Amino acid sequence: MHLAKCWKLRVSRTTNRAVRSDVYDSDNVTGADNQQERLVRSGWIVGFVDGEGCFSIGFIRQQSGESRTGYKTGWQVAHEFVVTQSARSVSCLHELNEFFGVGQVVANRRRDNHREDLYRYVVRKRKDLLETIIPFFEQYPMLSSKQQDFEKFARCVHMISAGRHLTTDGLIEIAEITQTMNRRKSRQDLIRILRDHTPDVLDTG
Repeated sequence: MHLAKCWKLRVSRTTNRAVRSDVYDSDNVTGADNQQERLVRSGWIVGFVDGEGCFSIGFIRQQSGESRTGYKTGWQVAHEFVVTQSARSVSCLHELNEFFGVGQVVANRRRDNHREDLYRYVVRKRKDLLETIIPFFEQYPMLSSKQQDFEKFARCVHMISAGRHLTTDGLIEIAEITQTMNRRKSRQDLIRILRDHTPDVLDTG
């Protein structure tokens, strides 16, 4: 089944700005059956991602220098939306890929005693996150605490898009937000390193 995207302007829940809202529908958008089909499929995807998905922000140490203007702080910030399944359920990931029309399904080969490889549906491109993934979950929110993680993830992606990660203050703010996401991984070592170079930054924790 081919899907088309219909865009409408709406106010973002995470940024309070007007954004294009993702409404995924079938080719014929005039019938009540197609409207119901859209709602059912969107509901399935929201529930599936609520249980199996992850919105994450990562930090990668990079060597700074005059020729590497993008890493003035010495850190690269990565963003990723990922859903993981075993080989038996990889068709669900291909369904997500077809639905959203962005990202890719990749194999994560097992090197332990497990018989099945793992597969991941991954979206990393900022444009795809901003124009497809984030608007969808703003329009169709998840019901668990993962929605809060998503909203913090969306806030960070918008900050990165605005170039805030290229400043020390902005990088610290992103690191502090990520400390409250997912498994609450501590970023204190990173924040401490950054503050060593900016003694005027106050502790907001």
